[in-house]
Amino acid sequence: MSSIRLHALQTISAIASLFAISPISTAQTTPTTPQPPEPAVILTPKTSPKPRINGARIFGVRPGHPFLYTIAATGDRPMTFRADRLPRGLTLDSQTGRITGSLNKEGETMVTLHARNSVGDASRKFKIVCGPLIGLTPAMGWNSWNCFGAAVTADKVKAAADAIVKSGLINHGWTYVNIDDFWEINPRRVNDPTLQGPERDSEGRILSNPRFPDMKGLADYVHGLGLKIGIYSSPGPFTCGGCIGSYQHEEQDAQRYAEWGFDYLKYDWCSYGRIANPNGGRGVQLARDVLMKPYQVMRAALDKAPRDIIFSLCQYGMGNVWEWGKDVGGNCWRTSGDITDNWRSLSGNGFRLGGHEKYVNPGHFDDPDMMVVGVVDVGRGVNLHPTRLTPNEQYTHVSLWCLLASPLLLGCDLTQLDDFTLSLLTNDEVLDVNQDPLGRQASRIAQDTMKLTEVWAKDLEDGSKAVGLFNRSDDEATIAVKWSDLGITGRWWARDLWRQANIARLEGQYEAKVPRHGVMLIKLSRRKPE
Repeated sequence: MSSIRLHALQTISAIASLFAISPISTAQTTPTTPQPPEPAVILTPKTSPKPRINGARIFGVRPGHPFLYTIAATGDRPMTFRADRLPRGLTLDSQTGRITGSLNKEGETMVTLHARNSVGDASRKFKIVCGPLIGLTPAMGWNSWNCFGAAVTADKVKAAADAIVKSGLINHGWTYVNIDDFWEINPRRVNDPTLQGPERDSEGRILSNPRFPDMKGLADYVHGLGLKIGIYSSPGPFTCGGCIGSYQHEEQDAQRYAEWGFDYLKYDWCSYGRIANPNGGRGVQLARDVLMKPYQVMRAALDKAPRDIIFSLCQYGMGNVWEWGKDVGGNCWRTSGDITDNWRSLSGNGFRLGGHEKYVNPGHFDDPDMMVVGVVDVGRGVNLHPTRLTPNEQYTHVSLWCLLASPLLLGCDLTQLDDFTLSLLTNDEVLDVNQDPLGRQASRIAQDTMKLTEVWAKDLEDGSKAVGLFNRSDDEATIAVKWSDLGITGRWWARDLWRQANIARLEGQYEAKVPRHGVMLIKLSRRKPE
């Protein structure tokens, strides 16, 4: 969310000063010089008519909880699916590719997925892990805030779910349809009848506002498309927008979300600041146990719910949340203030995560906020416009978020996807970097503070390395990645992931010219990529 959060915590900048969030570097604040418009060059090749299985290659589920996984596969339709060694308790719909059911025993099973159409077939290994940990790879999906803000409705959420299917995003692993604030009753907006009504029933269970007349029906609709659905709340008495929060109703709300069928919870600090610091004084640094407490309470409540619900901590990086987010059961945690569609915000949210990699592993990820490609209007929903990021900045955005193993939550109006935006979101070799089963976050391995260039590298499960060469300056730059910085020797194949094309077999280093605010994303492998 954006300025509406002032109801709860005054300003994000005040939060940053209160809780010692890392300052934005000079490279992030240097004003950019006017530049001619960039052409929106599509680098992602068109998908083949032959089947290709995409998405996560590992999936976690808790014993006895509902299982839903849709095999993401591109290629001509109709297409049929099958699976070898699918564990007992699960079934696969051969026409839709949806795996459903539940597992009763903890353990791991390596399944082989198959997809076939009239021009070929494909197979891929897929590990199912039944145990206490879920969200083994970062969530991929959509959130309502950056395009609809306070104007969200059930119909708009349904339209977003429909668009994920119609656009083909579902075939690349995009899964979650998340409702942000304003599904609840809002006692402050008395002049808006669509936000009024009883806040909770006679037993204290939370109720949705008239815009969302049937929350279970909405969840069923989204699940019926093979997708998952998320919801939003605050540990305080009110959300950031002044709607009803979960304070002192945590267990009831967790049970309600499970009853409705929700799969994801974004839990936003907001008015809990008044609970944590009742005297309201500025400059008070809250103790870590105070920052952790509301998330521990909701984690305990979610653990009692008979459903797997991804737990997303949203508190803007206070108290270095990346150091303890895992300890309170968070699957991901916001690391900074809200993102907006400009270079300063993008680079400030993303590049600050150097050094966090030791805190990131499967099921626990940094979250530098939602994505700002496509048609957006961050937090307002009244002035939708094409993102103000240049095409090169958008390539940097997607590349960096994938290297960081961050949740990929789109904030755009999915009913207005153009060809360029769709190409950014459907490059499976790039998305594989984000969804790699190792769950590693990239490290900043080289930086030139004068030229404003950086090199980030991430280890992948197959022994290869994903490497991003980033140019944060206003001019084209030549950037090299040295084998010595990567800790490797010998000859390695370099592959351009955006163009999905092999470059050469190299030794010692790789060098490329990178445009202003742009990136070169490569994969280094011992064997020649096919």
